Amino acid sequence: MSRVCELTGKGPMTGNNVSHANNKTRRRFLPNLNDTTLQSEALGRSFKLRISAAALRSVDHRGGLDKFLAKAKDTELSANALKIKKAIAKSSATAEALT
Repeated sequence: MSRVCELTGKGPMTGNNVSHANNKTRRRFLPNLNDTTLQSEALGRSFKLRISAAALRSVDHRGGLDKFLAKAKDTELSANALKIKKAIAKSSATAEALT
């Protein structure tokens, strides 16, 4: 299972463990990933995503999954999140055409 956030693209970083004697050994800083279920208001259904805690706060701050994906860059999104974004855009375009 990949250790990459599906919404922000945040992944592992590398750095050093530094001991008291100033010995340096390489280590990895892993993102705080959580399996969450987010609700899409435009599609009327929920989606299971593996996202970081920071991304979850960003989704709440922007006002939900639909608004977050509308502003998100396509290069940062996973294939699953990109599919959701296109479905939301298609449903909102259909809703605008009907009104």
